[in-house]
Amino acid sequence: MSYLDKSALKVVGTRPVRPDGVDKVIGRATFGADMTMPGMLWAKIKRSPHAHARIKSIDIEKALKVPGVKAIVTAADFPEIKSEEAFVGEGPMNFRDLSSNCMARTKVLYDGHAVAAVAATDPAIAEEACELIEVDYEVLPYVIDVEDAMAPDAPILHDDLLTQGVEPKPTKASNVAKRVTFAKGDIAAGWKEAEVVVERRYTTQPVHQAYIEPHACVVSYGSDAQCTIWSSSQGQFMVRAYCAKLLGLDIANIRAIPAEIGGGFGGKTLIYLEPVALALSKKTGRPVKMVMSREEVFRATGPAAGGVIEVKLGAKKDGHIVAAELLVKLQAGAFPGSPIGPACMCAFAMYDIPHVSIVGYDVVSNRPKVAAYRAPGAPNSTFGSESCVDELAAELGIDPLKLREINAAGEGTKAAHGPTWTNIGFQQTLDAARNHPHMQIPLGPNQGRGIASGFWFNIGGESSAAVHINEDGTASVVEGNPDIGGSRAAMAMMAAEVLGLPYEQVRPIVGDTSQAGYCFLTGGSRVTFATGMAVTQAAEKAVTEMKKRAAMLWDISPDAVDWRDGKAYPAGPNAGSFEPLSLADIALKAGRTGGPIAAEVQLNAQGAGAGFATHICDVEVDRETGHVKILRYTAIQDVGRAIHPAYVEGQIQGGVTQGIGWALNEEYVYDKQGRLDNAGFLDYRVPVCSDLPMIDAVMVEVPNPRHPFGARGVGEVPIVPPMAAVANAVRDAVGLCMRDLPISPPKLRAALDEQDPPRLAAE
Repeated sequence: MSYLDKSALKVVGTRPVRPDGVDKVIGRATFGADMTMPGMLWAKIKRSPHAHARIKSIDIEKALKVPGVKAIVTAADFPEIKSEEAFVGEGPMNFRDLSSNCMARTKVLYDGHAVAAVAATDPAIAEEACELIEVDYEVLPYVIDVEDAMAPDAPILHDDLLTQGVEPKPTKASNVAKRVTFAKGDIAAGWKEAEVVVERRYTTQPVHQAYIEPHACVVSYGSDAQCTIWSSSQGQFMVRAYCAKLLGLDIANIRAIPAEIGGGFGGKTLIYLEPVALALSKKTGRPVKMVMSREEVFRATGPAAGGVIEVKLGAKKDGHIVAAELLVKLQAGAFPGSPIGPACMCAFAMYDIPHVSIVGYDVVSNRPKVAAYRAPGAPNSTFGSESCVDELAAELGIDPLKLREINAAGEGTKAAHGPTWTNIGFQQTLDAARNHPHMQIPLGPNQGRGIASGFWFNIGGESSAAVHINEDGTASVVEGNPDIGGSRAAMAMMAAEVLGLPYEQVRPIVGDTSQAGYCFLTGGSRVTFATGMAVTQAAEKAVTEMKKRAAMLWDISPDAVDWRDGKAYPAGPNAGSFEPLSLADIALKAGRTGGPIAAEVQLNAQGAGAGFATHICDVEVDRETGHVKILRYTAIQDVGRAIHPAYVEGQIQGGVTQGIGWALNEEYVYDKQGRLDNAGFLDYRVPVCSDLPMIDAVMVEVPNPRHPFGARGVGEVPIVPPMAAVANAVRDAVGLCMRDLPISPPKLRAALDEQDPPRLAAE
């Protein structure tokens, strides 16, 4: 059933208070670190101080003698796992690599790599014991930079890593895990058609998702081998599957319970602590709690990939882009798996370009294994492509927004990575930008305006949901996706709309792995689309059942019953003359019409609908200090249908903020020994409220016809354009193309000095 007629909606599109809001505001919500159990032990991890080293031996004898220490585990306590690819989290993952990332086996591959873990009666005791564990290392040469790692003489991280996607198949190991290619048209013919060609090189640095809540879990391995895991993650089913595989356990013996989550942004789609805590709990027979410090979060969990982006664009003098080439080299960290595929897919997806060639490389180096971060890969490649579009506009003498309008993808455009676009709103975002008051504001000295667009494909996937009608006529919705961006409210709103109930009478519940049917994790902007589809269909099944119950009470055919505004009505005069039955009336009499009323749906949702955005950014550059101030920011996005507009706006504003941080300040800084130098918020600079204006979120609604309410994912797209929008604004302000992120004050000041060397003071 479709609910695309916006005028007929009573709940969807409103802005009710989120169901978990009060508990979070008053501090009652239970997050990962809040769980405690009787007899609980505390665990800490011993981590490598080296970027690359062979583990010759680990001596735990002194640590075991510390009073209060109950157990120590190393890689020897984990089963050997053969190389096996799986897609359980947000991206492909090799189970062997995941095991080695949780606990180093023969080598440590980055500063912070786990080598042992201690469980003790007190966290201070566990830390003391970690210090007493003696690890004999053979320090090896390391490599941090992505292009250095690709060099023929680079230190090799994995002796068995042969580059995939290359013919003939290599026989010699390298740090290049994979080569990805996409092509459209005839690129050679495209360059012959081009009258103006621009070719540039750009770089981005790895950055962390910087979620406010560190990773935490409490794990209990029972005497009957039944395991319970409480943890902060983006998917309890992912936690269950990974732990079962890494420890050789049956999935049926693991119950994973999701805590409230204090931010994830893709960074909690992997596991780090849970298998280690589970191994310690099995060894001790007691519950084990682990909480990362902020330093551990930076040193040992997955940042977003950084990399090198080379872009070449060719256009006619009238502005039509006829050829585009992209070369992307992304950091994967210690194990293969950078988001090189999405990076290649997203860079040119906004445009109708006849001839395209795209090549990407997934490269390992001695850094923490990367994790997803909001549209993983897309911000990197789009920074390159959208910066180059602006440089092309300057060469052509065409307004940057006009150049995007000339080349915008529309209905029927075939993207280089395969799909043909339908029902997309990219051109509408450009129209909204053109007509927005922001574009009319005059700029002053050292001020500039930048435009950039972006794309994310969004995903669907497997989801389950159940709707239970309570005996008082209220309803409960049970689904299995941790709520990061307000999804509980969205689920309740869609169910309420279908059932005809007020929003306040629907209770949304995020079930654990024993309470809810399987749900793929919260990521890829899938939950409102896919799980929302399951919730909607379950609510529709419940309505069908209630119509049957009303028909039984009236002794007529179910086909003769209509459902409107939460009540059953006779479909017409021929059906009989009966007073309407409310949902509460039907629920109260359920015992005499067949028993409890509930419905469950499982599906694999397809047709998520592509997401597009266009951003406008105004900056002011302080030429004395190199500081960039964001004066005004407008983010325009096709959101399909905003189920809860306030949370859609929040997603847009949050993504923009993170993109601005990536553009201006954030980066991992390593010392000469390959150790992370800024593992804390004092030295790793994220934007705070005083750094930003109020971000204007403009929602364009082009309903996605594949979803009953027209929803399409919104959480990923907002982080894609900001890096280019900021850089383009800086170029407009001071005439400098800053092609290497972040545009930090020292870097920009140095560029300004080169542009306009400081004059010596008069003698």
